[in-house]
Amino acid sequence: MADSGSDQPVQRTPLYDCHVAAGARMVPFAGYEMPVQYPAGILTEHKWTRENAGLFDVSHMGQAFLIGRDHATVAAAIEALCPADILGLKPGMQRYSQLLAEDGGILDDLMVSRPAEAEEDGALLLVVNAACKEADFAHIAARLPADVRLMRADHRALIALQGPKAAAALARHAPECADMPFMSARSMKFGSMPCHISRSGYTGEDGFEISMHARHAATIWDTLAADADVKPIGLGARDSLRLEAGLCLYGHDIDTTTSPVEAALVWSIQKRRRTEGGFPGSARIQKELKEGPARLRVGILPEGRQPAREGSEIRIGERRIGVVTSGGFGPTLNGPLAMGYVEAAHAAPGTEVTLIVRDKPLPAKIAAMPFVPNRYHRSK
Repeated sequence: MADSGSDQPVQRTPLYDCHVAAGARMVPFAGYEMPVQYPAGILTEHKWTRENAGLFDVSHMGQAFLIGRDHATVAAAIEALCPADILGLKPGMQRYSQLLAEDGGILDDLMVSRPAEAEEDGALLLVVNAACKEADFAHIAARLPADVRLMRADHRALIALQGPKAAAALARHAPECADMPFMSARSMKFGSMPCHISRSGYTGEDGFEISMHARHAATIWDTLAADADVKPIGLGARDSLRLEAGLCLYGHDIDTTTSPVEAALVWSIQKRRRTEGGFPGSARIQKELKEGPARLRVGILPEGRQPAREGSEIRIGERRIGVVTSGGFGPTLNGPLAMGYVEAAHAAPGTEVTLIVRDKPLPAKIAAMPFVPNRYHRSK
């Protein structure tokens, strides 16, 4: 899950001044001025996150609440738009899913959290991508039943803390986070400031997302950044981390032309939904589940040191079998890596292919993902 470009006027998150004070190089991204890197540089930031705790501003992403009379009501409303089992989502847990078009293409990917507190049952917290949030919220609101409403949370900021030392760093200020399972979500306090904290992330490492009122964002950011184990991380390292983790970037690896099955996201469609359907594009997706899709998202490892970028052709012999959708250099992997779509018949790991990079052939192999083993927190 991530963000692509936007034509909207450039905005600033509540943490803009914090980034500038830290010497960040700011760039336009998804309609916002965002830090692409800090003075230490992308390579150092990437390695720091893998070894310590990286602090990310993700306040540009869209937050909203879906509100109805009870959980069954709001779950049915969102299940009519995405293929995840939200009805079976337990209190205090979250799921990754996709907003689907009528033909099964992906309008956006999103996180859906069910509050842990009984008095908040009947609400869901949605987090969507920045570049898509206006279209997403309009799409959702136009399709809700009369007894469910969408309440935007534009007053909230969002911070991610990722890496093997993230839990200890956050627990110094929000002790309740320490025993949270992976993909859980809780309301708690960071010091005296109320927050909603989930345990997941976009780096392949253990980590958290901290949602709070925008007025508290800079205080929480500065408090965490002052920890010796924590450093701010920009968009450059965020992208190399997610690529090593084999995670999709919306607008690149997934979009309206790709289905969840083609995108290798079948794991995000729980058994009941696969069987029952009842979501946009369900006939196509059920057909692909039964018969297999024509193409699949795969990992790719080029030989040598030259990266293959988005748009590079993937060939077997002289025949084009697909295209690269994300590519770059993996600092942890210590080599180039890429993702893309290929004809399903050639999707097996180890398949030898040729990438066309700057009009020159580059040998490569289809590879299993993630490229670097994930280290999400798993309950014992």
